[in-house]
This record gives sequence, C-alpha cells and structure tokens, in this order.
Amino acid sequence: MATVVVVGGGFGGLAVAVRAAKLGHEVTIIEAGDRLGGAVETIEQGGYAWDGGPDHLVLPAVVRDLFRKSGRALEAELGVPTGEELEPLEVLREHRFPDRTSVQLRSGRAAQREAFEELRRGLGDAWVDYVDECGRTWELLRRSYFEEPWDPAAAPAEVTALLRDREHLAKRLKRRFRDDRPAMVAAHPFAAEGHYLRDVPAWAGVHTYLEQCFGAWRLRGGMAGLTDLLVARLATRGVEVRLHTEVHDLELRDGRAAGVVLTGLADKPGEVVAADAVVVAVDPRRLPTLAPLVQRTMPALPPVVVHLGLQGEVPDLPHETVLHGDATLVVRPGLAAPEGGTAWTVHGRGKLSEDVVDALARAGLKVRKQVVTRVDRSPRDLVMAHRGSAYGVLWRGRSTVVDRLGPRTPVPGVYTAGAHATPGSGLAYVGLGAAQVATLLGPA
Repeated sequence: MATVVVVGGGFGGLAVAVRAAKLGHEVTIIEAGDRLGGAVETIEQGGYAWDGGPDHLVLPAVVRDLFRKSGRALEAELGVPTGEELEPLEVLREHRFPDRTSVQLRSGRAAQREAFEELRRGLGDAWVDYVDECGRTWELLRRSYFEEPWDPAAAPAEVTALLRDREHLAKRLKRRFRDDRPAMVAAHPFAAEGHYLRDVPAWAGVHTYLEQCFGAWRLRGGMAGLTDLLVARLATRGVEVRLHTEVHDLELRDGRAAGVVLTGLADKPGEVVAADAVVVAVDPRRLPTLAPLVQRTMPALPPVVVHLGLQGEVPDLPHETVLHGDATLVVRPGLAAPEGGTAWTVHGRGKLSEDVVDALARAGLKVRKQVVTRVDRSPRDLVMAHRGSAYGVLWRGRSTVVDRLGPRTPVPGVYTAGAHATPGSGLAYVGLGAAQVATLLGPA
C-alpha cells in the first residue's frame, strides 16, 4: 500500500482522494482552512441560500464516473432512481445582447440552429458549422489530452500540432461569424472566467460542443451537496483529514517527493508528513519548490459577485441569463428563499463602474425595491476566502498548455490537480484532471 498526501481539500483534492483510496492507497488530505470543499460552498443569509462557487452546473458523465470509480454510484448515494439525481435544464442560458435582441440556447444541434436562425437568416447554419468544427477538435483531443495525461513525447503528431497551433479564439470567431451575437455566445465561457479572447487557443472552444451534446444539468440541492457526498465517502474509504493545517513545502529525498513539510511556529518548517506520492490540489505558487515552475503563469481573477435576496414580484428568468455589454452580467437563481422571495446570484465583469443592482436596471431588470438582503463579494474577498483563485490559470496564448502543470510535474512523485492544473478550471475539467492523476498513481 502506497501513502498519498493530497494538499488542498477543494473539489479537485476530494476527487483525487476518493479515487486514490479506492485504488488501495493510504490517503491523507491536508487542508489549511476549517472545512472541505473549497469554492464549492453554500452562502446563506436571512433565510436565503446561494451557490457560492463559480460552477452551478455539472457535466453528468464526469460526476457519475467519479462516484462509480470511487465506490457506490451517485444515485445510490442520493437514494433516488437512476437519472433523477441530476436535473436537466430545458434552457442552458439566455443571452441578451446590447441591441435588445436575445437568444435562448438549448441543447441539441437542431434546437441551437433554430434559435440562431431566428436572430438572422443564415446564422443557424453558421453556428452549427462552428460547433461541428469544435466537435471534431474534441474527438481529436478527448483521449490524448482531456481523458488521459498528455505526453508531448508520445502524443499523436496531430494532437501536438493542434495544441501548439497559433490561432486564437478571437480570430476564429471573427472568421466564422460576420454577426457579433453568435461570437458573443461562443466566447461567453471564457469571458466569464476573465480571459482575453486573443489569448485563448481556438481549440478551447470545445466547451461549446460539449454543451450542445450534453446540455446543462444541476445537482438537486446545490453544488455543496457534492462536497457532502465526497466527505462521506472519505470516511467510508478511511481517508485521514487534517484541517487547519498549512503546508510549507514539499519534502524531497534524492530529488523525489518524500512527503510535505508543515508550517511551524513563526512560519518556520514544522512536522514532516511522509508520503510516497504528493498531489498538489492548490495553486502551485503556494509551495516554494513548485513556484518557479509556474512563474510564467498568472491566476485568472474572479468576477464581482453579488448574492441578492429579493421579496415580491421579479422578472421570470431562465436558469442563467447573460446580459452582454460593456459590463457583462450573469444572473443565476439561488438555492432557497423564504415564502414570496427569490434568490439571485449576479456575476459582473468588464467596465462595471456602478452598483450591480443599478447595472441590472440599465439592462432592463429593475429589482432595487425588491432587495431585502445581499451579500457582496469582491474578487479579493473570493481569493482570500478560497486561498487562491477558483478560476485557475489565465490563458496567455498557446504557451499556457505547457506552462500550466499537471497532472505530472518535473518533480518525481508529485502530481497536480484542481483548477490550476491541466486540463483547466471548471468542475468538469477538474474532475477529468483528478481521473488523470488516479491513472498515474495506479493501483496500490
């Protein structure tokens, strides 16, 4: 039996821990905070509740595979029939554009074609052609990059060539669309995470294809339910959890990982926790040994986030509404509200020079009189609360593919998982990254 130390108890750390424990390893999670889950949390105030993290939807295959490969299936854990543990959404999101037109995006090729065709003749065909191109890219990268650890020396030449291609997303969208509106829709996932489109590789647009194929799904009860289920599975698998424990650095022996060194008094090195393998599921900048390896990368900063508790009549919105403009606002429903109330979460990016509620009013959603409670969280607040950015690494061109660590690192016996590791941020990609780490660890 090998001993594995996982640094960080966010979703990535939990996913690696339960998989490694199922493989027979002796696993310890070391978390600096007072709880597990990281950015996957629930915010509550005044009888209202909201998802606190960047993700509020899941990709079914990733979550189901995680639970199936670490023990009982997800539906068995929740005690519901298969297929009812995740709720599919009829409308993925509604995009409202500056010219006051809008499009409701649904899953499925035919539905998306029809939606864009209603905006303008010919846009439907242009959109499905673009998504089909993303689909071909996904099939090329799926096994050699997203589902299995990428090895530049062993990967097929066409995969390596694609990952090193110089075309950026802004260029591809401009080439594909003469109308800005479908380009805004395709660019939204990256703009929402704070990336500049000229720095995002064109191949990263595979996200659009995945949404068309698999749709949008939410976990009944909110994303924090995933944390609760995984924490319970840690106990089942005998994983040791150490909270309120800060890792100072890696412990190396003959250039190989031998464990981690905890922070002692006055920031001096303290106890050494021995391990055969270490999985770093936090920003590698926090560990002096790994920090030089990621000095060419930058974290993607969170948006401005405002959780609103509303009382009375409010506009009826789909599960996610994107208000495009100089300042882009994303409105999502909360988890719970008192009788007669509604909970909204608003993410704001761009030229946001006024209060979010005023910005909503300018976009046609006037709710100031209905606000009875609110929780404001600045980008700094979120970074401090989560001990780093839950949005991972900022795209800075094709070099980010190699500058970002994971799942392997140049230090033998050290692996990385989470938003800052390959293949990237977002619950789906973090889940895929955790599976890659488990593959490299192998059975005990």
